[in-house]
Amino acid sequence: QVQLVESGGGLVQAGGSLRLSCSASGRTFSNANMGWFRQAPGKEREFVGSIKWSGGSTTYADSVKGRFTISRDDVKNTVYLQMNNLKREDTAVYYCAATGSWWSETYVYWGQGTQVTVSS
Repeated sequence: QVQLVESGGGLVQAGGSLRLSCSASGRTFSNANMGWFRQAPGKEREFVGSIKWSGGSTTYADSVKGRFTISRDDVKNTVYLQMNNLKREDTAVYYCAATGSWWSETYVYWGQGTQVTVSS
């Protein structure tokens, strides 16, 4: 059974940092593109960023560019989201997701999410 499990969320003050982890099990994700998404209360889920299967290319939403960094450790089957200079508007449930293959842009595997709350 394929499973993605996020961790590392919590409460942090504005300007602080958090690192989220997404651990995958059930199959190797070294050949999958990985993404991070978030959903704030009353809002639709939005794209945060992604990293290609090869690990060499990342993409970020404009709202987090320069503050968030995605990385992956394919040996550990884990993807990370380093979040710096957090703002109140970053408060959301954060989800990681994976595509089924390296050539796909469709995310078919999703984690349950981890809550990030940024206080002023």
